[in-house]
Amino acid sequence: MAGLKAPSFSGSGDASGEVELNSEIFGVEPNHALMHQVVTAQLAGARAGTHKTKTRAEVRGGGAKPWRQKGTGRARHGSIRSPIWRGGGVAHGPTPRDYSQRTPKKMKRLALYSALSVRAAESAIRVIDSFDWQNPRTKEAVGLLDAIEAGGKTLLVLGRGDETARRAFRNLPQVWITSPDQLGAYDVLWARQVVFTRQSLDIVNGGGTYDISKSDFVRESEAS
Repeated sequence: MAGLKAPSFSGSGDASGEVELNSEIFGVEPNHALMHQVVTAQLAGARAGTHKTKTRAEVRGGGAKPWRQKGTGRARHGSIRSPIWRGGGVAHGPTPRDYSQRTPKKMKRLALYSALSVRAAESAIRVIDSFDWQNPRTKEAVGLLDAIEAGGKTLLVLGRGDETARRAFRNLPQVWITSPDQLGAYDVLWARQVVFTRQSLDIVNGGGTYDISKSDFVRESEAS
């Protein structure tokens, strides 16, 4: 995919031209099976794994036999903490466990490139030259998204020094903010539009020294 480009805009939403995208990152053949595997691992890693039920040995009480073995006409029972009793223990219930899966870095990298390539093929990549805002105003953030036609779920990739923009966008429920070193396949696939700044796009376009996803985990609010 030679000459792969994305539209660029000023901080006020005015079109300012186009930006070249690295075809080795934004123009690869998407590996859907790999993306599914990596996202599944990320979702699994976000699980707390603290679920726990008590077995009949852990439920309090039930030391005495509820009634004698024979002569009552009722079924025989040895403890009121049996799993078939209400309030008894749970048979084969969940116990705490670690759901995380080891995902090789190369797999995460290719999954990210596949996800970015999918969004690039959909013309869902936007680039902001810079944020020249003096104060963080959510109204300006909403106006910018409307101007660049980035509606719905939007992933905003900010670089260093974009704290004003971060504070302006953080109140929008449909916007998820991340940084280049935390960018992962799950975030890209979650969003319908991916908005980079020039600085963050340069880091991603570099590719060679770009180390993706310091964590295999996604945010728990999205995994629940």
